[in-house]
Amino acid sequence: MTPTPDPAGAFLTHRPFLRALAYRLLGSWHDTEDVLQDAFVRWSRADRTDVDEPRRYLTRVVTRLAVDRLRARSREAYVGPWLPEPVATDPSPFGTVDTSDLSLAVLHLMERLTPPQRAVYVLRTAFDVDYPEIARIVGRTPEHCRQLHHRAAEALGGGRRFAVDRTETLRLVDAFAAAARGGDLPALEHLLHTEVVAWSDGGGRVRAALRPVAGPRKVARLLGTVWSRARAFSTSPVEVNGGPGLVVRYADRVSVLTVTVTDGLIGGVYLVSNPAKLTHLSLP
Repeated sequence: MTPTPDPAGAFLTHRPFLRALAYRLLGSWHDTEDVLQDAFVRWSRADRTDVDEPRRYLTRVVTRLAVDRLRARSREAYVGPWLPEPVATDPSPFGTVDTSDLSLAVLHLMERLTPPQRAVYVLRTAFDVDYPEIARIVGRTPEHCRQLHHRAAEALGGGRRFAVDRTETLRLVDAFAAAARGGDLPALEHLLHTEVVAWSDGGGRVRAALRPVAGPRKVARLLGTVWSRARAFSTSPVEVNGGPGLVVRYADRVSVLTVTVTDGLIGGVYLVSNPAKLTHLSLP
């Protein structure tokens, strides 16, 4: 068998899929791009004589690189809660690959999985890879991979509550923006579920809550306090990770906010303020 004559062309053909895979595994746009760059270097230098399916080969390379990156990241210190980096919904950087399960809430929930669990879960659930192939990718037996998937699914059981009702989410986001702009804390609190939790990721670069904040009164007070300090403050709609969100502009910084809906109210607030996580977005 002759090797793939055009390694760059073959890689570019599968790049949207590989990018979607790496982003699901990592939740970080910066890490995703690094992994793809490393994968291309390995692909271009590899002996491709026996590679009859480039996509399968590249899936193995990207998954293994991403798992190594997850293991290294778990040992790094991060200031405050870690949230995934938002990505634009339109135009999608993933081409025609399905992105319906890429909400920040789901990716954040996946942080509780071990790297092997996350790899098995993403490969099986998002891309329907069979267990024998997953076993070859992660270096486990098919039966062990089934067990890893079962444990991951159990750990992510709460992910069912993050199903997106676009109309309801958009209504709540619009109402949230109006209450925030008007400084109306009672109206803001009225939009929040009794079990609401807010995560704020500043990464130590900008001021943000160092722990998750729970409860409607505390969440409304937190957001009201943050925004009342701003000399200038505005919001504008944005489409990120397959759903509606807000760009929140202050005098000296920008944040991206998304929410989850629980029983017709805001059940989760995700505020990404770390500037390093927003540089890749073309914000309105």
